[in-house]
Amino acid sequence: MQLDWIELIGFRSYPHLEWQPGTGLNVLVGPNGIGKTNILEAVGYLSRLRSFRRNPDEALIGFGEEAAVIRGGFRSEASELKVEISLPADGRRQILFNAKRPKRHADVAYEIPMVTFLPDDLDIVKRSPGLRRDYIDELVGQLSSTAGADLADYDRALRQRNSLLRMHGREADSVTLDVWDERVAVGGALVVRHRLDVIEQISEDLASAYRSVSALDEALLGSYQAKWLPEASAMTTEDIQERLRATLLERRRRDMEQRTTSAGPHRDDITFAIQGAGPRRDLRTQASQGEQRSAALALRMAAFHVIERRRGAPPILLLDDVLSELDPLRSRGVMELLPRGQVFLTTAREEDVASTADRWAVTAGEIRR
Repeated sequence: MQLDWIELIGFRSYPHLEWQPGTGLNVLVGPNGIGKTNILEAVGYLSRLRSFRRNPDEALIGFGEEAAVIRGGFRSEASELKVEISLPADGRRQILFNAKRPKRHADVAYEIPMVTFLPDDLDIVKRSPGLRRDYIDELVGQLSSTAGADLADYDRALRQRNSLLRMHGREADSVTLDVWDERVAVGGALVVRHRLDVIEQISEDLASAYRSVSALDEALLGSYQAKWLPEASAMTTEDIQERLRATLLERRRRDMEQRTTSAGPHRDDITFAIQGAGPRRDLRTQASQGEQRSAALALRMAAFHVIERRRGAPPILLLDDVLSELDPLRSRGVMELLPRGQVFLTTAREEDVASTADRWAVTAGEIRR
């Protein structure tokens, strides 16, 4: 899949922009703060339907604008797709996928796979479990539209259960809780299964990518961690469902008192470790900053490789000023991805522009060759 064209209206620093990028490596050059990342953010929004900066939609509306609009046209050998998103300042956003409202947002991410390298990817390995869950869940949705829909179904069931607990606390109706417990258990088991499957699918890519970036004979390993499910990888989906059902019932009184759901895949973690000649080392607590940065790169590279292998074509690749953060060894590992598929790379340094790249100068509110 490739982006043919994109149009922005009232989006961040762009009152109106129309752009037709090249089919290969597109390098956006300009000083820091000029708006290069805003363009990548808009491209990414067309797939993820949210900002990779984790900003709320209202932050995407330009100063003094009543709404922001993002439109984009994509094509592959088999299809042409158009996405249009309207973000009004005083209303609900509207999403059109080939001129129709998509039945499921997961369908858009699946049809337009993208992998994004960001300067703060180091947070995935260093900070909260939620970032690691997001990494795996995004990959789940890009490998299977059905799995992406299962994630959304679980999220809806969880929100309903939590809403009931927040509103009624200890007075929550047990019969109604039984209904939501069942939906959370069924959906949660599917979420765990999809995550386990993806961890297994990226295992070889993760190990080889880490060796490529670090130039060491060590592997990066991922594993699923759930306090309520100690042996997740050895269990069937039905076993996981039964265990989650029992856990929700066991913790019901505590959940009613705390007015939230205290166990389930929304509380789980994906841990990573470095395996070399010596003992296995936990990436978050026992690795150096350099090892953690290599691992963060390996995670994105593994995602790229598994999508390319499973989908039969490389995903669109977005790299937001990451080369300036890397030493030459790690830069080479990332650059090995660039010849395959469509790439968008931002930089403030002219020397980062390859001779074969389409070079685009970004100035205030516009892009030009």
